[in-house]
Amino acid sequence: MTSIFQTAMGAEFQRLHPALRRRFSVGLAGGEACTGRGVMDRIWHGPAFVKPFLALGATRNILVPRPGRNVPFVIENVPYRDTFGRETVSFVRTFHLPGRARRFDAQMVLGPRGDRVLDYLGTHQHLATDLHFRAEPDGSLLIRSGAHRFREGPVDVRVPELIGATAEVRESYDETTGRFRVRVRVVNQWFGPLFGYEGSFTASYTDVRAHGVRPGLRPVREEARA
Repeated sequence: MTSIFQTAMGAEFQRLHPALRRRFSVGLAGGEACTGRGVMDRIWHGPAFVKPFLALGATRNILVPRPGRNVPFVIENVPYRDTFGRETVSFVRTFHLPGRARRFDAQMVLGPRGDRVLDYLGTHQHLATDLHFRAEPDGSLLIRSGAHRFREGPVDVRVPELIGATAEVRESYDETTGRFRVRVRVVNQWFGPLFGYEGSFTASYTDVRAHGVRPGLRPVREEARA
């Protein structure tokens, strides 16, 4: 029983901390969903000119338009089959900022060759990027994004480096506290750090076959192109 993440990482998956191996074993074969609940110590933004782009992305649940500290946080990793029959795992993050919760949605599928994970961003999956997973020597997980593509109708174009960005996610498990720690940085090659967050959470697991996929978790539109 292998998840899309284990398939993409191959033997390297076994180098992850056991708690991370379970978290990234979420999938249809195992029948488990994972919910993480915790606090983001900090959500930060880069220069002021970034704010309009973050606000635009927030209309499709991409990134988070407001900074904050000690923000309650939930991440829902639920496996399901999309309308094209592909096994998909949701990465829906909800940040309970003062006044209004904000979501950052992503849905992940295995690439057609089985050697990568494809990350669709937002409610309409207009942005997609390859993700590269690597186990670090301490058992933590490093995820780096590749080039982004914009897809809508017949349009399928690479996002120029000038306005694009690279995301780096580091996730680890702290045995002392029993919590997962996560740090995310989104960086533009020319303008530097644009957005990020860091914090910790605990995880619980449920039988997805018994509970299903809650309404509103899946995207409004799904993209077939890998």
